[in-house]
Amino acid sequence: MPFTRIVTRALQRYWRFSRGLTLGAQGAVIDSDGRVLLIRHTYRPGWHFPGGGVEKRETVEEALQRELREEAGVVIDAKPQLFGIYANFKAFPNDHIALFVVRSWHQPIAPQPNMEIAECTFFTIDALPDNIHPPTRSRISEILGRQPRQSVW
Repeated sequence: MPFTRIVTRALQRYWRFSRGLTLGAQGAVIDSDGRVLLIRHTYRPGWHFPGGGVEKRETVEEALQRELREEAGVVIDAKPQLFGIYANFKAFPNDHIALFVVRSWHQPIAPQPNMEIAECTFFTIDALPDNIHPPTRSRISEILGRQPRQSVW
């Protein structure tokens, strides 16, 4: 038994190292008027959904809640809808993004610009910013049923 346990643990460590992946959680926060919340970071161009990486010992939904609160001042009121899981290999090998649609929420404090977030704004679907990140634009079209879902971010 001890030998089997040692071999099993060694193989598990090898698999974690050789097959490791990163996971992010992003939220398409939609208000009652059908507008979508987008943020503009200080460190990368374009408008994006709020979100970020899943930390150790954190569920993907916990990461979503934390990131929405930190980046946009949004507090989720009901279980968000998991819309899809996307490969994001251009950013990092084995990177994946879990995209949630959030329709039940409130924003107790309007976010102020800070070191990470330059702006946080709701946009109507027909007036999205010109410099929206192309994958973000594609995900919005998928959510609206205007294009088929993709598997790559």
